[in-house]
Amino acid sequence: MQIQDVLIPVAIFAGLGILFGVILAIASRVFAVQVDERVEQITEALPGANCGGCGYSGCAALAEAIVKGEAKPNACNSCSSAGIKTIGEIMGMEVEEAVPLHAHVMCSGNCHTAAYKYRYEGASDCIAAEKLGSGNKACPNGCIGLGTCVAACKYDAIHIVDGLAVVDDTKCIGCGACATLCPKHIITLIPVSSKYCVECRSVENGAITRKHCDAGCIACKICEKNCPVGAITVTDFVASIDQSKCISCGKCAEKCPRKVIKLCD
Repeated sequence: MQIQDVLIPVAIFAGLGILFGVILAIASRVFAVQVDERVEQITEALPGANCGGCGYSGCAALAEAIVKGEAKPNACNSCSSAGIKTIGEIMGMEVEEAVPLHAHVMCSGNCHTAAYKYRYEGASDCIAAEKLGSGNKACPNGCIGLGTCVAACKYDAIHIVDGLAVVDDTKCIGCGACATLCPKHIITLIPVSSKYCVECRSVENGAITRKHCDAGCIACKICEKNCPVGAITVTDFVASIDQSKCISCGKCAEKCPRKVIKLCD
């Protein structure tokens, strides 16, 4: 074998390598996607949990939406005050600091108080169970209690206790991931300063609610009549509290015959 028999193939491959390298370099410039540097800066200012509570797939997706004007700079409930301020500076605007929120389960129907329609033995997922006759509990508006919210929480702030989701306020950062995935929409983000909550979302009349749960609101309006500031009203057979009016006197909780108005913490 002569030396040219080795050098010629090597030279050909080297030439092809250089040619393809040049082509890739040109292609990378021609087809390069221009990324707004603010997206990366805002992503760094966000918590980085990628919890999805804001409605976007993750912090980077939210950052892109903020830059495009599709989301508010304070859209992340779990972002710190310093983070929100930084985002405002990046966007060149004044950003109002968001009211601190935490999740709360507006249901009292645990395995001791709620009536059941059938015994469920499927996947431990509320969304799957909800498709089977709206879940195994008789109340169509109550917590199914299979832990979809637990799986969604990245902070170990929500657990199932006696068939009912319960939030640990010492861990909850108010990201809203649990509320987003709850098929019954009974997990609500409320101000951390909230004192009392109506832990029921049943919109059935009192007689039906009594059959479904021993701890459901029966729309008796006793709470509404006893509130001195008009902060609690009964609509569609269920009481609700306007936290902006509530003075935390506790009269509604004291008078509630079903004891579904409770301290939020």
